[in-house]
Amino acid sequence: MSKKIHYIADQLIPWQKTSGRHDLPWQQRYDAYAVWLSEVMLQQTQVGTVIPYFQRFISKFPDIESLAQASIDDVLACWSGLGYYSRARNLHRTARMIMQDFHGVFPQSREALQQLPGIGRSTAAAIAVFAFGQRDAILDGNVKRIFARFFGIDRYSGQSKTLTIMWRLAEESLPQHGSPEELKVYTQALMDLGATVCVRNRPLCSQCPLRTRCVAYIQDRVAQLPVSRPRSQMPEKETVFMIYRHENKLLLEKRPDNGIWGGLWCFPEDEPNQNKLKLKKKSSSLALPQLRHSFTHFKLLIRPSLQDVIANNEVSAAFVWKSPEDALMLAIPVPVKKLIQQHFIS
Repeated sequence: MSKKIHYIADQLIPWQKTSGRHDLPWQQRYDAYAVWLSEVMLQQTQVGTVIPYFQRFISKFPDIESLAQASIDDVLACWSGLGYYSRARNLHRTARMIMQDFHGVFPQSREALQQLPGIGRSTAAAIAVFAFGQRDAILDGNVKRIFARFFGIDRYSGQSKTLTIMWRLAEESLPQHGSPEELKVYTQALMDLGATVCVRNRPLCSQCPLRTRCVAYIQDRVAQLPVSRPRSQMPEKETVFMIYRHENKLLLEKRPDNGIWGGLWCFPEDEPNQNKLKLKKKSSSLALPQLRHSFTHFKLLIRPSLQDVIANNEVSAAFVWKSPEDALMLAIPVPVKKLIQQHFIS
């Protein structure tokens, strides 16, 4: 097994130098802030989607201090559309903690980084490797897929026993006597191989530097590995979006910080206090086409209802009246953005 373990690094390091990715925007500055931001954005999100968000985000918040000083509304607005908004809230919390508790300097050890909000073991290891030259192993989704195929692991990676096995393999697969630079190359090679060659569907096995010793390739089991999550019926929930329009402005309500779309601006899901907002209906409501939105653990059926009203523009801080164009500039979830673009932008 030891020869097979060492084979991974021996093959991937030269492969990455000739065939890996070298032009990703966060590779232009391997400081802790850029690595941290890119790693968090890449959690459950494809590289092609992340690149423009990373570029906009780092342009607006170029360093940890600017992010810490920003309002959470500005951070969420810059993140809007990328999904999994708890990641953005954790970025903001972590930035403020680093400024307050670490005097603006990232801790360098994986163990210390792992204590910060939103930074798991693999993300912490990536920061430690790329920014500080530490010897640590990553185990993101790409690496799990590579290891499942290469070692023939026929168990679901979400199980704790399987994760324990994979973490051991990840640590043992590190270059034996690698320099900090070599560890960076190896770590990037794992990311690149999983993102460009050992992909989930239709992997390019003929281009893989590990194929001659890959169990899945040798046994013709590439399509079966990694083992998928056991399927269960995806529950579906329903809600009604109350879309109030007054003088071509739409009413948006700020959601609670916790829960789905926490801290984002959304159409009210229940009729707000009519007396408090002083809404007077101008006509009967109009049902707009239904919209479906999928989350990780359930599907949401949205029934939008448009109501033209006469209203007092002075509302509490929990509500705002915005033109459709201005509403798109706020931190809004994807379904709200779709509804505005489909029905209120000409």
